Amino acid sequence: MNHPLKGKRALVTGGSRGIGAAIVKRLAREGADVALTYVSKPDEAGKTVDAAKALGVRALAVQADAASAEAVVAAVERTAKEFGGLDILVNNAGIALMAPIDTFSLKDFDRTFAVNVRAVFVAIQAAVKHMKEGGRVITIGSCNADRMPVVGSAVYGMSKAALAGLVQGLSRDLGPRGITINNVQPGPVDTDLNPASGEFAESLKKLMALPRYGHVDEIAAMVAYLAGPEAGFVTGASLMIDGGFTA
Repeated sequence: MNHPLKGKRALVTGGSRGIGAAIVKRLAREGADVALTYVSKPDEAGKTVDAAKALGVRALAVQADAASAEAVVAAVERTAKEFGGLDILVNNAGIALMAPIDTFSLKDFDRTFAVNVRAVFVAIQAAVKHMKEGGRVITIGSCNADRMPVVGSAVYGMSKAALAGLVQGLSRDLGPRGITINNVQPGPVDTDLNPASGEFAESLKKLMALPRYGHVDEIAAMVAYLAGPEAGFVTGASLMIDGGFTA
């Protein structure tokens, strides 16, 4: 089996389930040692860690709420200490709080940006201190940065649009160090929080060129490409993987 990431050390935030868990397992399958963060479900985190270990790599779960800058930094530092360094950071943790403008609370606005934007910046700032040439930073954004057809989702869409700008700008900071940074923007993906069946799912499928939800493994495959040696000339990009939702 080909292991293009053998010897690499990765951290995936929000990696206990859904897209994050798929990314953890894909990076492990390609040979990387992988740490993940989770907030409140240690059993799910443990299952993902066990699945990664079964692929012959080291794996670690770290409890950390992305809303806490201190917890995010501590997770990065623990990963680097346990693995002896850090080569790949995948910022996957995120939340989606929805409400119309008249009722969207400032508390929810602040938490959205703390988790979806500030935590990404904090994790990158902490992680790149441990990265050498060839390091990879990948954020998981959303196609909603470019298209938002759902009422009450403006703040979520704005937070994901902020990631595109952050990644584009940081490519200039990190490029001279030989570190790439890119933003993956998934469309509707089948997860526990956004199932591929039901009235809401059917309404989204009507907006897509491919009238189906994506699979978590499809997102993980793009992340693995960006984390690997073949993507060494890709940086500052926001890559859409949305079934034509924004086409």
